[in-house]
Amino acid sequence: MATSDVYVSSDDDDKNILKSRTGSYFDEEFILWKDNQLSYIGQECYRIPAILGLTYGSQVKRLDLSYNSIRTLDGLQLFPNVEELILDNNDLYDGVEFFYNPNLTTLSLNKNKFQDLDGLLDSINQYYPNLTYLSFLGNPACPDQLSSNDKDDDDYQRYRYYTLYKLPKLKFLDSTSVKNYERKEANRIGQFMKVIKPKENSLEMSDDDDTIDALFYNPLPPSQPKEGTHRGMFGIVKHHYTGKNSEGNRFIRNHEL
Repeated sequence: MATSDVYVSSDDDDKNILKSRTGSYFDEEFILWKDNQLSYIGQECYRIPAILGLTYGSQVKRLDLSYNSIRTLDGLQLFPNVEELILDNNDLYDGVEFFYNPNLTTLSLNKNKFQDLDGLLDSINQYYPNLTYLSFLGNPACPDQLSSNDKDDDDYQRYRYYTLYKLPKLKFLDSTSVKNYERKEANRIGQFMKVIKPKENSLEMSDDDDTIDALFYNPLPPSQPKEGTHRGMFGIVKHHYTGKNSEGNRFIRNHEL
């Protein structure tokens, strides 16, 4: 055990509870370890307890850390042989640091706080080159109808095409396997399916008068005569219509009444 990270409580009645200096608790009673599968679920820890990696790290093939409050993946480097990583229902967000692992084939990130899809896919492509299973439902960056009321099936399908374009090795995305037609469409149009969101301050108005004036639509020509300088014209029309085709505009004389 690394004493710089974790220390053992001196109270023998606390069921061997370990407390890290970050304030998260670790209880051996909630460790499930069997057949190279390690689970530590629902303990509200906001980082991966170092004791898990130091004790089981090199043996773990499947690691489940769901239903915690994990905000950083520091400590994941202690599991170099993990093939399945489950991080559902945590507090992971954009910019989190991943650690290179060519053995990882399954990554589940459901119900976290990722908003930047493009950044996340770039990181996954860089750090997990052999990933074949990815689940990303319940994140703001995933336009699934369960978590985004303003999204529809078309939005979600575009997301799938773009994700498959960025990660062509995927065989399973979210709740369904990758279909052949999806892979073909991803190769054909996936690169055009990227959703670009405007920056929050891009629509803010400037205090500069010229900038404010430019934001308002003016239907009149750019060069208008100044008030009081307009001119009118008076003249006599030399031609008049005497035909009978335009009956609606002809004058009715007294003898025609």
